[in-house]
Amino acid sequence: MSFQTPLTIKEAIENIENNKFLLPSIQREFVWEHTKIEWLFDSLMRNYPISSFLLWQVESEVKKGYKFYKFISKYREKFKTHNSEISVDGINEFKAVLDGQQRLTSIYIGLKGSYAYKDYKKKWENTEWSIPTRQLYLNITNELKDEEDGRVYEFKFLKKDDTKEKIIFQDPKEQKWFRIGEILNYQNEEKFDEFIEKLDSLFAKKALRQLRRTILEKEVINYFLEKEQDLDKALNIFIRINSGGEPLNFSDLIMSIAVANWENNDARQVIHSLVDNIRDKGFLISKDFILKVFLYLYSKDIKFKVTNFSKENAKDFEQKWSNIRNAILEVFDLIKTFGFTDSSLTSKNALIPVVYYIYHKSIVKDFSVSKSYENDRNIIKKWLHIMLIKMVFGSSSDSILSQIRHVFTDDFDNFKIDENINEFPFDKILNNIKKDTSISDEFIDTILSTQKEDKYAFSILSLLYPNLDYKNNNFHKDHLHPISKFTRDEIEKLHLNESIKNEYFHPSIYNGIYNLQMLDANENMSKNDLSLKDWIDKSTNSSTRKQFLDSHLIPDIDLSFENFKEFVDERKSIVKMKLKTILEK
Repeated sequence: MSFQTPLTIKEAIENIENNKFLLPSIQREFVWEHTKIEWLFDSLMRNYPISSFLLWQVESEVKKGYKFYKFISKYREKFKTHNSEISVDGINEFKAVLDGQQRLTSIYIGLKGSYAYKDYKKKWENTEWSIPTRQLYLNITNELKDEEDGRVYEFKFLKKDDTKEKIIFQDPKEQKWFRIGEILNYQNEEKFDEFIEKLDSLFAKKALRQLRRTILEKEVINYFLEKEQDLDKALNIFIRINSGGEPLNFSDLIMSIAVANWENNDARQVIHSLVDNIRDKGFLISKDFILKVFLYLYSKDIKFKVTNFSKENAKDFEQKWSNIRNAILEVFDLIKTFGFTDSSLTSKNALIPVVYYIYHKSIVKDFSVSKSYENDRNIIKKWLHIMLIKMVFGSSSDSILSQIRHVFTDDFDNFKIDENINEFPFDKILNNIKKDTSISDEFIDTILSTQKEDKYAFSILSLLYPNLDYKNNNFHKDHLHPISKFTRDEIEKLHLNESIKNEYFHPSIYNGIYNLQMLDANENMSKNDLSLKDWIDKSTNSSTRKQFLDSHLIPDIDLSFENFKEFVDERKSIVKMKLKTILEK
């Protein structure tokens, strides 16, 4: 590895455009926010160092076994974030960027591309209204002063709909902005001098001269070049240099092994597609999750190690991809019928044993909807809620996952599920994992103090209301005694003892499980701000009242607001008993 003659930014851009600089598959995707790009250009303008780059010389023989990707130029938050694969058959030699992708991409986007990010409070829609395309401009009216972040030059991504891509744009505040990519068209110094002489601001002339020097003349791209044609060495270098700075997503390194050895599918593309499909169902997962699933299904060791993704394993992954994909999709369809959202599903790893079960039992098709699997689904739903409430999957999730897998099989040569397992092994898993899953009174008291906004509230209420049709209806976490009653004025009207007021009219009580239920969204709208007593009276008659109260776990007592103390005491007893019955089974 040796230090090379530095490049100008213009030369680096030309190398990117001419496919002389490419990205290896081990590189993660571009992740910088627009503000970071803006700060980078301020640093460049002020002659601040931006660290060196590391490139790998890739020659004709080596390139055949691997895949490479182009730099992204038109970034669109959430919707256009993937790099395009490029065929290198016609490129004899090129350099793969091992360190510096984020900086080079930022420079490329700033000078030659665009950056579209969502406007505040707009919906996530792939439209210009929601995510407008922006280009990078430099404020040539005046420099920044007294900025907390230390910037002097104001760079900003401005909307194309506003600027109309003008070279110089004047905003409503009469600030003038220069589209910085235009500087690449002024390599001729005489032509540039003619242009800036037309400007009436000394700062504008000074700033644009500095911009031209920075982009066209200064050799600011310092880089080391590795010439040995050894992927293992390149990978080792990559891992070491990426141990700091932006967090390295190890799945991208693992992905590099997979994409190099898949023959009929583009691994990166199909895995991205699955991530996007799951997102469309309302859940966010990473490539890590998918790769972890594969390890869990077919590897003796489930830890993220390069050695666990051998060439043989990668081919195995491709052969089984379709079934693995279908199993993952089916499990997310399943948990959607349970009423989970991305925020209430507090651990994605808890789903991996479920994927294992339906995949190796070959019951992927229609598992989430078929009547014949109804009992199995109910077992899984209860198990999942308990695992989440008990926070079983934490920092030691690999260990827990391995312990659970031993319940399914000890045959890690063939990965055949134990033939005696006819339904999801709820009890065996609880008995086999080395984690406290006991249900004490103290634990139940703790979870009953859970607040409505807490991420675990959904699971607790789902256990209390197991028979609701979460698949076809939308349920809300609803206050039995409406929250509007718990104001100082309303409570003072009751003329209560101070100790009672403090104990029973505290937010932790009236906003907690004691005063919450699962209620159909339409029914909740109808209930609105009715007092609990009025809602019960309106919803029942003498023959239906008891059944109604029982279904909502409401004690058959005086339900007026004045009697909130007794209500809390009685409902606590009902809810606690039901939870103990459910959790101790």
